[in-house]
Order: sequence, then structure tokens, then C-alpha cells
Amino acid sequence: MVNLRTQRRLAASVLKCGKTRVWLAPESVNEIKNASTRQAVRKLVKEDSIVKKAVTQRSRWRWRRKQEQLKLGRHKGLGNRKGTKNARNPKKEAWMFRQRVLRRLLAKYRDAGKIDKHLYRELYLKSKGNVYKNKRTLLENIFKKKAELEREKRLEEQRQALAKRQTHNRLKRQERDARRKDKIRKEATRDADLVKKGSKLNKQ
Repeated sequence: MVNLRTQRRLAASVLKCGKTRVWLAPESVNEIKNASTRQAVRKLVKEDSIVKKAVTQRSRWRWRRKQEQLKLGRHKGLGNRKGTKNARNPKKEAWMFRQRVLRRLLAKYRDAGKIDKHLYRELYLKSKGNVYKNKRTLLENIFKKKAELEREKRLEEQRQALAKRQTHNRLKRQERDARRKDKIRKEATRDADLVKKGSKLNKQ
């Protein structure tokens, strides 16, 4: 077996890699054995008698296969668990995810004009107080609150219309009473004048 330790070292220096990544062509062993300078090594590199091997990488195939199995629920039994229940699925992360979902929904409805800023603040604080467990319960409460606000608005409009109608009727009644009193006063004045004229005629 020919000793090519020197040539391998020179080739690694020329190719700027480790000695294990240098491949020496078996059919060109005689030419490589005679190459004792860097220039000779560079010539053999051009002739592909000495080649720089690619970096070896770990295959991801086994990892991908394991991830697909984990998605299906495999390898998750008691014998494969290392951490506690809270370590594997923290309560705080579940809380954060739920709060983000609820707050995103509230902000979207507020920006779209579906709820006003006062209702937004009320529901925001209730979400923070753990009143709503998921998006569905929050949506149900939003629709319920909007219906209540609409009903109150409608009742207020009806109250205002009734008050306006009552005010209008009262003013009409006052005008009618004033006209009636004025008419009575005029009739009384006319009767008094007639009585005075009659008394004067009787004296004459």
C-alpha cells in the first residue's frame, strides 16, 4: 500500500478543507505519489485526480417520519413523557392564546364599527376577568349586548317621541283654553256694555 500522507496534507491545504474530505483517485496513484509540491497538487486537482468531497449531512427523513407519527398521536404514552402535565402544556400559554384570540376579535369589531369604545372596554375587562372561555361565548355576549343597546335606544326614542307629543298636546290645550277664556271675556264685556246702554236708555 502506497503512503500518500504528504500528498493528502498538501491537497487539504490547497483545497482549504480537512484531510478526511480529500478524495484521491485510485487509478492515479502513481501520479499522486510523484506530486511532492503544491503546484503539482493543483494540477492533479484540475485533472480531477484529487477531489474535494462534499460535506456530509444528517438525513432529515427519520425526523420527518417521527413528526408525522407524533401528529397522529403516536409516541405520546406514559412511557414517552418526560415533563409534568403543566410543563408539557403550560396553563399560562393556553391563557395567553385565548386572550389573544378574544382581544383580536374585539379590536376587529371595534375597528369595523360593530361595537363602540365603551362596549369594547367593558368586554375587554370581562375577557381579562376570565368571563369568556372561547370566541363563541364572546360573540354570543356581543350580540346580546348589541340587542339590549338597540332595545334601549328604541325605547328612548319612543319616550322622547311620547314626551314631544305630550308637550305638543299640552301647548295646543293651553292655546285652546286661552282662546276659550278670551272668548268668554269678550262675551262678558259685550254683555256688560249692553246692560249699561239699557240702563242709560231707561233713565232717559
